Amino acid sequence: MEIYVGNIPYETDSEILHEMFSDYGQVNNVKIVVNHDTGRPRGYAFVSMNNDEEAKQAIEALDGSDIGGRPAKVNQSRPKEQKKSDDNNNRFFRKKRFKQ
Repeated sequence: MEIYVGNIPYETDSEILHEMFSDYGQVNNVKIVVNHDTGRPRGYAFVSMNNDEEAKQAIEALDGSDIGGRPAKVNQSRPKEQKKSDDNNNRFFRKKRFKQ
């Protein structure tokens, strides 16, 4: 199961999250999301666990827990919503803005 971990301090590293979640079962992967332009963390991460029951226990136990002085938001991650094509959005924007 893929788990979303939000509202985490920028200083949080994957080892901290791995240690927290491994108390509830085997952690396969921890990915801290970073800004592509700056390389700075964006304040959220994804933790992957194979066993769904262990993952649910971790979510229940860690949601709202303190990570670096901030209450973490922990839940099952949802599929990423598909964005409309940038080309379509730009076309819409041009028509609306520059219509005479």
